[in-house]
Amino acid sequence: MKFLHTSDWHIGKTLKGRNRLDEQRAVLGEIVRIAREEAFDAILVAGDLYETSAPSAAAQELVVRALMALRETGAEVVAIAGNHDHAATFEAYRPLLRAAGIQLTGDPRPVHDGGVHSFDARSTGERVNVAVLPFLSQRYAVRAAELLTGTPADNAGQYDQRVRDILDHLKSGFTDGAVNLVMAHLTVTGGTMGGGERAAQSIFEYHVPATAFGAEPHYVALGHLHRRQSLPAACPVHYSGSPFAVDFGEQDNTSVVLSVEVTPSTPAKITEIPLTAGRKLRTVHGTVAELVGRAGEFGDDYLRVYVREATRAGLREEIQEALPNALEIRIDPEFAAPVTTSGGDRAVADRSPGELFAAYCEERTVEDKRVQALFARLHDEETSGV
Repeated sequence: MKFLHTSDWHIGKTLKGRNRLDEQRAVLGEIVRIAREEAFDAILVAGDLYETSAPSAAAQELVVRALMALRETGAEVVAIAGNHDHAATFEAYRPLLRAAGIQLTGDPRPVHDGGVHSFDARSTGERVNVAVLPFLSQRYAVRAAELLTGTPADNAGQYDQRVRDILDHLKSGFTDGAVNLVMAHLTVTGGTMGGGERAAQSIFEYHVPATAFGAEPHYVALGHLHRRQSLPAACPVHYSGSPFAVDFGEQDNTSVVLSVEVTPSTPAKITEIPLTAGRKLRTVHGTVAELVGRAGEFGDDYLRVYVREATRAGLREEIQEALPNALEIRIDPEFAAPVTTSGGDRAVADRSPGELFAAYCEERTVEDKRVQALFARLHDEETSGV
């Protein structure tokens, strides 16, 4: 039997104010076309369908239409919430989408109440069990562990142990003679970040070792890290990565979906299927004259431009006129005049909240890194709405 693994669509994501919905529509259209051609038994969407927890109506329509088009291929469609998604909203729409044959899960659920989705593969008639684990925040992990395992959880317990407990519970829904899969949205220890993830929900206490999945799953379909990668484990553990470059930090990532072929008695065979619909992101350096002279080679790529000359009046306008897809224009640090405050520090506007808080801690001789980690997590939770 054969599955398609994709994740981290981030529909509704803008880049430096540029609306990318048409581009995202093309990317999802390419995924639907692949699904039609390959005749998959199931489509696994491992979280972060949206960029924000309050997506626009246009973004929601695009995702719903894509899920329905994937279902119309005849495949089972199973999707979970990521850290960018609003879990409660996913749960509210769960009954409606289930009526359309789409399994959407926002919160962790017990095995017999949606925690494991079971079906018979249309290609072979064999049983498939998909254990689903949406993204768990640190503060919700304890409550979820208590709900699913039925045992009191110590608030001081580690995040990774809570996830292990939940995974052990979900794997109790696996059956012999079936293909047993896990789909989760989380960070595996040792995974490489793609460049556009929310750092506070990807590092610190949010790591889970690959050993947490055990040897029972035939395949583990992960979302959250935007770079395509596999992790060493007792079973196949894979991130499909985002299907397009979400931010400039991901400009060198390879965009793919994964085709997974497996039987109850043979190892999973993973094939990367390239995606080409997303626009490329590119960082370029040069003088104004050099950049203008190279304009033809950049095509439709979105650009981050570093100008290798001192700032002057009209420089930005010259670049924008010659390179209309330049979304970010900066003076190369080698040519930039330092911007300082009266005390000699970098201007407040040039520093991130994390850097400002680190400076605050340094001023007050607070050297505990856990304090800065907590600030980063709380700031991310408050600003993301998750």
